[in-house]
Amino acid sequence: MGEHILVVDDEKEIADLIEVYLVNDGYIVHKFYNGTEALSCIAKTDLDLAILDVMLPDIDGFHICQKIRENYYYPIIMLTAKVEDGDKIMGLTIGADDYITKPFNPLEVVARVKTQLRRYMRYNHPARTNEDEVREYDIRGLIINKDMHKCELFGKELSLTPIEFSILWYLCEHQGVVVPSEELFEAVWGEKYFNNNNTVMAHIGRLREKMNESAKKPKFVKTVWGVGYTIEK
Repeated sequence: MGEHILVVDDEKEIADLIEVYLVNDGYIVHKFYNGTEALSCIAKTDLDLAILDVMLPDIDGFHICQKIRENYYYPIIMLTAKVEDGDKIMGLTIGADDYITKPFNPLEVVARVKTQLRRYMRYNHPARTNEDEVREYDIRGLIINKDMHKCELFGKELSLTPIEFSILWYLCEHQGVVVPSEELFEAVWGEKYFNNNNTVMAHIGRLREKMNESAKKPKFVKTVWGVGYTIEK
């Protein structure tokens, strides 16, 4: 273990509590109570994951999330006292990978961290597998390579988060088949899908935005209303 985790929360008790649990699990924690110091840390530290509170005294967590995504792909977990779907969707669409609402059980935070890191390491440091397994897809100018964790569209590289890459890869694996939202969520997030879960929709929207896709007439990731998503052959 020993991965470097950034923790940013202006509520000292919460930041300290998260730090204690993460350190006890073997992680190296970089803890800050404001956004300015966190941004300085991000620029000079090799991080593996960030936990960001949305409401900070100087710079909000959404802004920090956006700054991270300008240069880095490691997972981001947002913390918030708000429960509105709009806030969750905003965080997810600007590049966050997960969302935890306060109050929370610190053991849940540790579990989410492990899940995100496992997925991130899997797609950025893949183990060698059966030679017959497909490691790259080329679909009408969309090229995605699992070993290099790289995706290009018409020769231009797309900066995808681990979650976005996982979604696109899964759809490419099932090209020509409509993948239900429930299946996509459980395959990518590794958790049970619940009704009214907008997480998949938010990430699909962000993915289309990066691909310059029209939601009404997409060329690649298409919506089958009431069912799920597909990439046609």
